Amino acid sequence: MLKNMVAFKNPKSRAAEAFRTLRTNIQFSSLDDTVKSIVVTSSGPSEGKSTVLINLAITIAQSGKRIVLVDCDLRKPTVHKKLGIPNSEGLTNLLIQDRKLDDIVQPTNVPNLFVITSGPTPPNPAELLGTKRMKQFFNELKQIFDMVLIDAPPVIAVTDAQIISTIADGTLLVTSYGSTEKFALVKAKELLDKVGAKILGVVLNKVSVKSGSYYGKYYNTYYSSEE
Repeated sequence: MLKNMVAFKNPKSRAAEAFRTLRTNIQFSSLDDTVKSIVVTSSGPSEGKSTVLINLAITIAQSGKRIVLVDCDLRKPTVHKKLGIPNSEGLTNLLIQDRKLDDIVQPTNVPNLFVITSGPTPPNPAELLGTKRMKQFFNELKQIFDMVLIDAPPVIAVTDAQIISTIADGTLLVTSYGSTEKFALVKAKELLDKVGAKILGVVLNKVSVKSGSYYGKYYNTYYSSEE
């Protein structure tokens, strides 16, 4: 579990430091409003949003905050695979079968970090994410944990990320260096703006460092806050 996550495996690396910088920037991104729940999404697939999400969660937990990571990508969930944990029960079980939080939350090797996997794939992800039960559930999480990080599907592909962003305090857009198209990023922002999502910033991911780094091609981050 977590063995492939640089923030956990190599906390003194430049990549891990980049995630700590991202953590700090998020903390100061909204001084007037408390940000306790954040959706992490991207414009399209394969941009590394889940890896960014998990590394960010690790660094926040390492700062002493009690954090829960929720996989709301009910179509192609990957958090459980990256963490090497079971996904037999998770969010969908709570929403459909009325399971309790204690039944689905899982601890990790990182102190203060907990995970709620997606659970079995439902036939109607968008409808489930837009229910009153979903809103109640996230209000409950915000009462128990210092921060809630949410993995959402890509914005352009489906409406799920738009729906979830309406119940979260902020949204992070992950882009992939050298592969994310500018028009796709602009389109993703427009779709989030339409539902009133609060975009905290953009993370530039998969930056290749060719010199001065023993980690090679790592998950670097560049944070750009929205004005």
